[in-house]
Amino acid sequence: MSKPETVICHIDVNSAFLSWTAVYRTQVLGEELDLRSVPSAVCGDIEARHGVILAKSGSAKRFGVKTGESLFQARQKCPQLLVVPPDYALYAAASRKFIALLREMAPVVEQYSIDEAWADISGTEGLYGPPLLAAARIKDRIRDELGFTVNIGVSSNKLLAKMAGEFEKPDKVHTLFPWELEKKLWPLPVRELFMVGAASEKKLHSMGITTIGQLAQADPARLKARLHKHGLLIWNFANGRCEDEVSDALALNKGYGNSVTTPRDVTTSALAHKILLSLSETVGMRMRKDRQAGLTVSVSIRSADFENRMHQRQLPQPSDSTAEIYAAARRIFDEMWDGTPLRQLGVYVSRVGRNMGRQISLFDGDGYEKQAETDRVIDSIRERFGEQAIMRATFLQPGVEPMSGGLSKERRSGVTKPLGEEDS
Repeated sequence: MSKPETVICHIDVNSAFLSWTAVYRTQVLGEELDLRSVPSAVCGDIEARHGVILAKSGSAKRFGVKTGESLFQARQKCPQLLVVPPDYALYAAASRKFIALLREMAPVVEQYSIDEAWADISGTEGLYGPPLLAAARIKDRIRDELGFTVNIGVSSNKLLAKMAGEFEKPDKVHTLFPWELEKKLWPLPVRELFMVGAASEKKLHSMGITTIGQLAQADPARLKARLHKHGLLIWNFANGRCEDEVSDALALNKGYGNSVTTPRDVTTSALAHKILLSLSETVGMRMRKDRQAGLTVSVSIRSADFENRMHQRQLPQPSDSTAEIYAAARRIFDEMWDGTPLRQLGVYVSRVGRNMGRQISLFDGDGYEKQAETDRVIDSIRERFGEQAIMRATFLQPGVEPMSGGLSKERRSGVTKPLGEEDS
């Protein structure tokens, strides 16, 4: 029996944060106004320096509002813009329902982000019909049952499926099979290719390459000389080559990091140390949950003038200890900071892995084992009762969260709101 032809769908929620908010407000709260029908946007808290557009409606887009720009810029283009705050617990609940529905319809589903996934539907033609019909059924079921729309790209590999889904939005199905590259993909600007950012675009333009087709037909040796390994990667992408299979296995992180933008400038080392400890708590807990340890600790800082710096230090032994991560982060910070007011700090641990043997030295004594046991107990209490159930005394005074950076408290603790009805 011959192997079925590979058919992969890339499913991307249209304006996810805004769509999920609109569904919750109309279907659960019973509001009459659908945010998707008016110029509207989801925007971070401007008072906490997160006044950035995270998602916008189609009518806001027609006014020129862009994701990633400031609320001030958006309102200059669209003074009547209706703004709502983000709700990450709601997004997590909506994402779970989205992925669960996909897994009902496809044998293998790989979640790429909170609002994107690949589904390998190879061999399902007997159930759903040919690829375009199958994708349309998935799209329509999401719209009818969950209340929001998606774009679906269909192809024979993950890359082309993702590119196909970008052609026209919203609520569309598009194909991009290898035999369609010359007509559908190659005429597009090179920046439209997956993994081509602003820096790569600039280098390619300097080489006279402005379209994906020109990139596909370029000399790979010349690309490698100018863009190194990345040049070969995007050359293969331009030619539609991607060997990655859709996998539902959860990949372990290659590194762990969290950063936080502060409501006010950080001007004292005491406050900076407190923030670094809060970030180290979050990073360490995430690492221990995945049973990973790391050898390199890095600290990043961003000044009030938006200048970025990062330094790192190697640990003598692989570690997942909050205390050891914080101690290294504090030393790095003290060495790199010149007193300039800061608006953002970050802590990162890299060179991570499981079963990384730690050689206990005479100087460790039983201190490391005691600290590891303490961390495990604290983690279990927080998992069961929430982050505020146990904290260090330094966080009793208000000003810095005991655990900060990255995910919201709701997403870290698993607290969710229903989308339609509560999960069982």
